[in-house]
Amino acid sequence: MVELFEIGPIKIYLFGVTIVLAMLVGMAIILKESKRKEMNSESIMDLMLYTLVASFIGARVYYIIAFDLSHYLSNPMEIIAIRNGGLSIQGGIIFGIVFAIFYSKVKNINFWKAADAFAPGIIIGQAIGRFGCDVFGIPMVGSYPWGIDVASVIRHPVQLYEAFLNIGLFILLWKFRDQTKYHGQLFIRYIIGFSIIRGIVEFFRVNPIVFEPFSIVHLTSVLFIAIALITRSRIKDKDLIKNTQSSKDDILKDWMIYILAVLIGMIGTWVYYSIH
Repeated sequence: MVELFEIGPIKIYLFGVTIVLAMLVGMAIILKESKRKEMNSESIMDLMLYTLVASFIGARVYYIIAFDLSHYLSNPMEIIAIRNGGLSIQGGIIFGIVFAIFYSKVKNINFWKAADAFAPGIIIGQAIGRFGCDVFGIPMVGSYPWGIDVASVIRHPVQLYEAFLNIGLFILLWKFRDQTKYHGQLFIRYIIGFSIIRGIVEFFRVNPIVFEPFSIVHLTSVLFIAIALITRSRIKDKDLIKNTQSSKDDILKDWMIYILAVLIGMIGTWVYYSIH
């Protein structure tokens, strides 16, 4: 990981900083959306915090199982060595959803309504986090100007590819968030959209292959999409929403959010190339 500076014995890493920023921005978006949906802010805050913990654990567990199980079985102490890398966003999503469904039932929260409030915040958080990730892509066939030099090899900046696509998905979700027909529709779109993004970016990364040229990430993405489509068919006629027309103030605020998303992309890109 890229070390930014030290505070006594504590080392501050770029990835850690971007993760913290991702959580703060994502949580702010989620709270904003939950307020618009007239949901209890305290309940949503609890759901966010507990789901974050579950997602973090899931991201690590899934990575260990799906990417390098034999290595970790031979070196069990490395299971907790998070600073060496090894988190799977797909594992985080799986564990996060399972936990959120369970917690929502216990606390009597409308899961699908909350999921729609979470969707934009999750994807913009993922975008911010990617700018600090140091997992680079495969070598470029040609030396393109946006390539990144890693140990004298020009590689694809897959972090930027995924970050830009995530920002694009965030803008789409934000644009259509008040045009949904049923609770859960926006979250289903997030799952499908991100699975497609992850599948595209995966062609430029190196991960365990299931069958050439598709990796374990491709398989997981396909399963995500299949489950999302099945779920959509079961919930689309339930818990319907009566949307209201947006005011001029709402439209102006939306444009401010779009500008913020673009600024995140620009600043993130500058930081990325400045450091790498």
